[in-house]
Amino acid sequence: MNQSAPSHRDASKVDRSRMFDAIFVSLFLLVLCWSVFIMDEYLGYHLKQWGLKPRVLEGLRGIVTVHFLHGDLEHIAQNSLALFVLNSFLFYFYRSIALPVFFTLFFASPALLWFAGRDGNHIGASVLIYAEFAFLFISGLIRRNPLLLRVALVVVLYYGSLVWYVFPVDKKISWEGHACGFFMGIIAAFWWRNLGPQRKVYQFELDPELPDDENAYWKIPSDNAPKETTVTVKYHYKPGGNEENSAKL
Repeated sequence: MNQSAPSHRDASKVDRSRMFDAIFVSLFLLVLCWSVFIMDEYLGYHLKQWGLKPRVLEGLRGIVTVHFLHGDLEHIAQNSLALFVLNSFLFYFYRSIALPVFFTLFFASPALLWFAGRDGNHIGASVLIYAEFAFLFISGLIRRNPLLLRVALVVVLYYGSLVWYVFPVDKKISWEGHACGFFMGIIAAFWWRNLGPQRKVYQFELDPELPDDENAYWKIPSDNAPKETTVTVKYHYKPGGNEENSAKL
């Protein structure tokens, strides 16, 4: 009991540290988004013009800025909760690979949008939200880890309706940004499928097949087992016998 207690406390401490790191990163992102929004909406900095403009040279800066720019209060309020939850899930449950996955989704998703998006000025953190949503969902399915599968189910339960906005259901919404983020999330899930948390492998899956041991318990005869009996049959040939009877035998 005395030896197991410290290990339990250590595990709890590590778990709290993971949770703190995940929440801190997510809150830091939200602080940046809201700071930029306040500067743009209330202080007159006109930062929306720095959004992502597909196939335009100056629009390349939007690969970085697109996540922090929002159209109005409703826009940023809707994105804030989803970004906080999904990003926290990513950094908590996929801690060992969270940073490379995050930065890949952060840059690759808007970069794809720059090539594939329609003309205009694309803004909003939903590009990253859809990328993290797809990564958490697909990764939870293909890793066959019970915990990660439950995470995927929770993500679908609360944010499954996001999938509809991958399609052009509303012209005012950048569905291309959603689709690009969703696509990159799927790619990242398969790319990192062999890294990070994996399905637990049980001992019986690692044990080799039992050798062919002559002393194995199933080969040792029991005292109650019937003993084998050898029967010897001898045939004697007697010449001059009845041929008719011999034929019938």
